[in-house]
This record gives sequence, structure tokens and C-alpha cells, in this order.
Amino acid sequence: MSLKVRYEIEFPINSSPQLLYQYISTPSGLQEWFADIVNSRGEFFTFEWDDTEEHARLASKKSGEKVKFKWIDENKKDTEYFFELRILEDEITKDVSLMVVDFALEDEIDESRQLWENQVSDLKHVIGSV
Repeated sequence: MSLKVRYEIEFPINSSPQLLYQYISTPSGLQEWFADIVNSRGEFFTFEWDDTEEHARLASKKSGEKVKFKWIDENKKDTEYFFELRILEDEITKDVSLMVVDFALEDEIDESRQLWENQVSDLKHVIGSV
């Protein structure tokens, strides 16, 4: 089995950190742009796209700054992979960006980045940051 590699991608977003945080940390916010259906039960989240269902655990969050979801297996045990959404704000210019940390197989990184670009484009439309 091939190991996935970690990568980061940063997206400038014309939004307040507080508003952006609502869209990356709540099931209703994530459902607006990240997945077709998002449900949560406590710290456990279910993400559905078309016929695919993935499960994750909210591993950590810092209000207004970041969320980290660890992918879990069918026994609700953490896998080694996660994705993190981190809000960055330039102290001087106050420019806001969203940093995505994710994992993909070496030969699928470009495709995975493209997927994030499409999803974050949806996010920008939802919050009026186009």
C-alpha cells in the first residue's frame, strides 16, 4: 500500500476570520461548500459526496483559527491521515487566507489540489468573497 504525502495549499479569502470559521467548523457551514451532506454526532462527523461516505473525528479546534479532522476507520479508530483548515490573518494588512493541510498519494496530489481549489471556490461564492 502506498503512503500518502502531506501537502499544504493557501487560498486568499476576502472574509472576516469569524465568518470564515463558521464555514469550516460547523456541519451546516461545511455542507455549504465542502460536502453534499455533513452530519455530526459529538466529535464524529460524516461527510457525504454523491455515493461516497467518509467518517472523521474532530481532533482539535481553536475558535476563530483552525479545525483539524482525523479520518477514522469503520471501528471509529483514528487513521494516520487528517485534514486541517487554518485561518491566517496578516497582522499588518489584515488580509485573510485559508490554509489547507491534507494528504494524497504522490501521483494524485495535483488532482487533490484541484479538488480543494474547486471546493474553496464554492466557499468563496457562498461567503461573497469572489
